[in-house]
Amino acid sequence: MEKILLLTARVFFSAIFIMAGYSHVMSNQLITYAASAGVPSPALIVPMAGLLAFFGGMSILLGYKAKWGAWFIVLFLVPVTLVMHSFWGATDTQVVMMQMTMFQKNLSMLGGALLFAHYGSGPYSLDTYIAHFGKRK
Repeated sequence: MEKILLLTARVFFSAIFIMAGYSHVMSNQLITYAASAGVPSPALIVPMAGLLAFFGGMSILLGYKAKWGAWFIVLFLVPVTLVMHSFWGATDTQVVMMQMTMFQKNLSMLGGALLFAHYGSGPYSLDTYIAHFGKRK
């Protein structure tokens, strides 16, 4: 049961980063939004951030080099959380509430990424498969 739970956690955790990564690379709206938030060179930064999120998410999903993938997620989340969800700088009550919610969501995902960065992908992963069959000669 524990192995299935860890696999399920990887699937659920990685899904948001794979989808967000794709939209960061493919959406001009996110570039416009980042520009309005003062992100320098958003046409370059937003797709690069999307690649970090996408490949980090895929790495965790597949369980291949998941510790590295988790650090990609951390590299994605820290600046996005601090720059794009700076609720402390907003004046409109609804914007403050929305940005605070997004900030807290990102903090929780950052915690999950740090767990994967430390513990890796667990069983039912490509890393485990490679380690197991790599020992056979």
